[in-house]
Amino acid sequence: MRSYRINLRVGLLFLTILPMVSICCKSSQEEHQAITTEKLEPYECGTITRLHTYQGVFLASQPSPDDFKQAKKGGVKTVINLRHPSEQEDFDERAFIEGLGLTYHNVPWNGPEELTDETFGKVRSLLRDAERPILLHCSSANRVGAMWLAYRVLDDSATTQTAIAEAKTVGLMSPDYESKAMAYIKRHR
Repeated sequence: MRSYRINLRVGLLFLTILPMVSICCKSSQEEHQAITTEKLEPYECGTITRLHTYQGVFLASQPSPDDFKQAKKGGVKTVINLRHPSEQEDFDERAFIEGLGLTYHNVPWNGPEELTDETFGKVRSLLRDAERPILLHCSSANRVGAMWLAYRVLDDSATTQTAIAEAKTVGLMSPDYESKAMAYIKRHR
């Protein structure tokens, strides 16, 4: 009789714990799936201050090393950095990203004089062809917004009005960057 009570208790305990184990495992698997949204949406990942997502592209301000680790767990495959290495003298982003097993591209520019047709073309090509999910970032997402504006109009058939609104939502603040993007769009339509 005593052995029956112990087996009954163990069985009841197992039945109580089993659903919790299933929930934990399921939740953990869901956290590691890359998301894809059909419209631009805000997103959260660690300490990144500005972050939005759209169709497998994450548009961000500067992530920390822990944020990159979390992004990898979330499914990010490619990182595109718009910052000059000299802007991050204490952090070798390329080595860190490649050490995580992610693909890394650096298309550095800072200031309207460095925002060239070649720069727009390289970033647009990466946004079209690189393995998604992609994390595109700069320091504040201002540069990201300029790139997003050109990409959305020329490669994703967004209206200029929609693309400008999205670029500003993402982080575009510089009127010079917006003007350069609009001139580029006009030349490449």
